[in-house]
Amino acid sequence: MTVSLFRKNLYEWLNTSTVRYTILAIIIINAVILGIETSPNIMREYGSILTTLDNICLTIFVLELMLKLFSRGLKFFKDPWNLFDFFVIGVSLAPVSEGFSVLRALRILRVLRALSFAPRLRRTIEGFISALPGMSSVIILMAIIFYIGAVISTKLFADAFPIWFGSIGKSLYSLFQIMTLESWSMGIVRPVMEVYPHAWMFFVPFILITSFAVVNVLVGLIVNSMHDAHSEEASEATDAYRDDVLNQLEKISERLNKLER
Repeated sequence: MTVSLFRKNLYEWLNTSTVRYTILAIIIINAVILGIETSPNIMREYGSILTTLDNICLTIFVLELMLKLFSRGLKFFKDPWNLFDFFVIGVSLAPVSEGFSVLRALRILRVLRALSFAPRLRRTIEGFISALPGMSSVIILMAIIFYIGAVISTKLFADAFPIWFGSIGKSLYSLFQIMTLESWSMGIVRPVMEVYPHAWMFFVPFILITSFAVVNVLVGLIVNSMHDAHSEEASEATDAYRDDVLNQLEKISERLNKLER
């Protein structure tokens, strides 16, 4: 068996449902282990066992990644999901030291590897990413609206409410809270209106523009992108089914021709 044929068979084996579901199960088990490790009481009694299991899971992930890299060669790096897996495993291998403590905490990102094993989840993520270029213009518009609102609110309300509107930064955060409609009325707007009765003329249009207009445009872009992604998936499934039917018809035609001869 040549090396190229071995690599091809290895790649096909790695993509079998048995291997994929096994890795997915290990990802879920590892996620549970990482969650349990956050309990000091459990770690005091079973810390060594949990650490060993975590290392076993990591070893399996590294081995799987190495086999994929060997089977695909440089083509491995052309797949964004492979790059994502490579990054997640690389973070998990960061040494335990003071400088890398934050990276070690990111080991839970291994759970996100489950996305690469679920076609529908992959389509959802790809649809969201494809919506980013269209979202950029809306986000820029939102940033401009927020900046204008922050300057106005700082000029108007900074003297009486320095905690909320004492600077551009504080005003931006307060306006973000207002946009999310979290305690915006009783928490911020009504106290401001007790001092500035006409403040509603600023806050109401701001909420209408940001919460009900711009945000809904963002949601619409994401929904349309998701719909396109799922439509593409359905189209690919239909094409695959059609190709399979045509192949079967060709085989039947070949057999009939042989019988006629």
